[in-house]
Amino acid sequence: MNSHFFTKNLFLLIFCVPFGILAQNKLSVHVGNIPSEEGKVNVAVYNSESSFLKFEGVVKATSAPAHEGTISITLKDMPNGEYALAIFHDANGNDKLDTNWLGIPTEKVAFSKAKMKTFGPPKYHECRFKVAGDTEISVAF
Repeated sequence: MNSHFFTKNLFLLIFCVPFGILAQNKLSVHVGNIPSEEGKVNVAVYNSESSFLKFEGVVKATSAPAHEGTISITLKDMPNGEYALAIFHDANGNDKLDTNWLGIPTEKVAFSKAKMKTFGPPKYHECRFKVAGDTEISVAF
């Protein structure tokens, strides 16, 4: 067997295969029905039922300036896996989801693959989706 062939293949196996397994993806989130250009749109990514909608459970988060209509936000370096999104329009730019005295949001909220319910937000399993390569998802307020 040719030692050069063996060395070259060993190099590929040791150094290139792990990078392919750990491939990082882009998650493009298209947010529609934004009511105004005030404030910003915040996106929080979760990866489990136990952490869903908890501040300390956010896997990745980003925001973009709001404008009426639709915006696209891209999250880079997303490992393959299962995720759920929570999105809100921080219209007054105070970096928190404002609620009334009952705890009901007074700013627009949206979730991946599910809607707000009469008596609270959806569960993680209702919002989850898979990332296995570059992924696009659309949500609307």
